[in-house]
Amino acid sequence: MNRRNKVARALATLGSGVLFLSACLHCMAYTKISPGLSASNLAAPLQAVSRVAFLAMAWDWIVLGSIVMLAIFAETRLRKAFVLICGIAVLVETGLTLPFVGLFIGNELIGTAGLLIFCGGLLLQRSDT
Repeated sequence: MNRRNKVARALATLGSGVLFLSACLHCMAYTKISPGLSASNLAAPLQAVSRVAFLAMAWDWIVLGSIVMLAIFAETRLRKAFVLICGIAVLVETGLTLPFVGLFIGNELIGTAGLLIFCGGLLLQRSDT
């Protein structure tokens, strides 16, 4: 394997690791906010939506990180496209949530993961020769 692909794999793997870490943190935060939501005066449907949103975002990051990990270590023609699409998806998600939740460690982690994955995808070459 050439040096460029090693760096690409390292960047994308690190980005996936950040996504997995973010998903774990989101699941841990879910256990903290769930009792608070139950005690709030928020309507029951909105409580349910808030819970689902927390878990759905964590699931989204787990799926995207897994796709990147599979694509980065598979020797397929489309691996570069898969990694780039996943990196762009995470960056778009970061950009879309930024106006709603503002700058905080969660958005910074996701943005960093997206950049790492995208840069890893850009560096991937067609073959490992």
